[in-house]
Amino acid sequence: MACERLTGKCPEDKSQYLTITMNATVPCNEKGTSSDPVNIEKPAIGHVGSTSPDDTTTSPHTMMFVLGVLLVMVVFLVLQVGMFLVLRHHDKLLKRHGRMDETLEFTNKIADRCQEQLSQASTLDSADRRAAVVYADTLTILFEDVGKVVEIHQPLVETYYGPGRLLQLIQWLQAECDEQASRIVDEFIRNREFSLKSRQVQALLHRGSGRTSTAHERLDPRELDVMLAECTLLNSRTELYLRFIRKRVLNDLQTVSNDEKADADKVAVLEKLLRECLLSRRIQELIGNYIVMEEYFMRESVIKAESMDSLEQGSHTSSMVDDIFFILKKCTKRAISSGSVDCACALLNHTTTILEGDYQDSLYAKLRAGFPSGSFDVAQAYSMLQQGRFPTSSSDTNAAKLEFMTTVNNIEVSLEYIQSLRRSLSEECAALLIQNREIGKDKLESCLNDLGAVTHKFKDVLDYGLSQLSSSAVKPRLKPWVDSFLSVNHDIREDEFSMYEANDPFVQNFIMNLEQLLAEFKDFMTPSNYDALVSLVTNEVTTQLEQAVLRSVFNRLGGLHFDKELRSLVTYLTSVTQWTIRDKFARLTQMATILNLERVTEILDYWGQNSGPLTWRLTPTEVRQVLSLRVDFRSEDIKRLKL
Repeated sequence: MACERLTGKCPEDKSQYLTITMNATVPCNEKGTSSDPVNIEKPAIGHVGSTSPDDTTTSPHTMMFVLGVLLVMVVFLVLQVGMFLVLRHHDKLLKRHGRMDETLEFTNKIADRCQEQLSQASTLDSADRRAAVVYADTLTILFEDVGKVVEIHQPLVETYYGPGRLLQLIQWLQAECDEQASRIVDEFIRNREFSLKSRQVQALLHRGSGRTSTAHERLDPRELDVMLAECTLLNSRTELYLRFIRKRVLNDLQTVSNDEKADADKVAVLEKLLRECLLSRRIQELIGNYIVMEEYFMRESVIKAESMDSLEQGSHTSSMVDDIFFILKKCTKRAISSGSVDCACALLNHTTTILEGDYQDSLYAKLRAGFPSGSFDVAQAYSMLQQGRFPTSSSDTNAAKLEFMTTVNNIEVSLEYIQSLRRSLSEECAALLIQNREIGKDKLESCLNDLGAVTHKFKDVLDYGLSQLSSSAVKPRLKPWVDSFLSVNHDIREDEFSMYEANDPFVQNFIMNLEQLLAEFKDFMTPSNYDALVSLVTNEVTTQLEQAVLRSVFNRLGGLHFDKELRSLVTYLTSVTQWTIRDKFARLTQMATILNLERVTEILDYWGQNSGPLTWRLTPTEVRQVLSLRVDFRSEDIKRLKL
């Protein structure tokens, strides 16, 4: 029929018409050709399956057939176009990710650049300002190259594979990063003689104290200093890189999956990769040896600072205090800067060990000999200061006194430095914890608390030194001065009272002697220690003066004069210290109040409910004892008191 439509030929049945257009019929003549004109007629009603010269529309069956053909053609076309797009997309995927050409290009570029940087590092002039950290710089460049690959290709991975696929890319990249990082570490170990120095340090530590090793065997701490700084830099850059990788992958995983178990599994894979990759293992090995060498460096530097100790004129402390705490702060902060919590804890613990061990012991040993008795020659002490060296001769009394006071000052300043060091390191550790997502917080806080607890031990040593000073230099000299109180009559007449006011026989001389005593120490002690010494002097004065008062007798005028003596003494001691000392005279002040009473029963106006804000430091027995010192009070009246 298709051929007949195209040629215009008709079948044998001339009564049939061939439909060539919608709603149009062409009658055929005897020769099989169409005749003109073409008449468009309506089909006969009721004639099914045939057309008549009167038909003007197609039948419903013909319409359905045409529509079916058109539908088949549309479906076929859609399938052809879809297949074309799928094949084209698949071809793109193959071109981008199915071949190894581009991946090999990435790894080759990273490897070539790393080799180039290592070559430059090996030929770098030692005078170059980056020579000391050239391997840390090389490792940093490697990490930057890997980071750039992640930055550039993460969008491509998301586009062609969908989000959540970055972990696979990282696993592939990390293998190349491990290989190149291992080469850098090998070069660092070889050129810095890291392994050799590590073995030497371990041998020296195993043998015992570095003090017993010969100069040839002992490593110069300055040689280690530069290498240790670069080692911590290697670790800190690695920690920074691993944090970058972790953050990228975790962010990528969070964008796609709602399956908690699947997410947890992928995170576990990531953490295992970062923890067990060759890069982490090599750096962890380095940092383990670093800790041992840093401890050796710290210890040897402290020993050297002690051996070179000196006292400059005008300084209350010797040089070793500043030197030692500079070393401790430098080493501990360097360990914290590595980015490793374990490394930071190790050096914090070692700092604590040095402070409460060797350093505290050396200070305590200088105090155990005690403070030599006798007066202190200020002029000779200044002469020693001008020599610029810390005196060590125990046979020289003035030298021994100067050494003792300087040691007490060293302890007091060390106590302040420990507190300052702990505050400073706490800030550094807080930043470290933020970087490490609060991992290891309890360990760090424990180490910092141990360091802070050292202050209590140094406070005990300081109290011991000051008590030694008081026992040797203050107490023996105070006793004869206070005993002179007993030689002054306090059972006096009006004329004697007036004479005492014009020319006091006790307190003026006593204050003068105290002033001379304190002047011997003021220029050689820190302000805090001097105030502490004044406090100890005050304690000793009040204790001995109480005993002297209880051995004396008074009348009312004598009690009034004693009150004036006491006020003069309190005024002087208050003027020479920043500390409050009035409370130390509370008992003596209450004794003076009792000795000024006109009659025995007047004490009831100040006792019990009538005491007001006054807190009595004397017991009822002691009150009666003081009342009995008044020669004009009867013992019967005193006994009848209800206190």
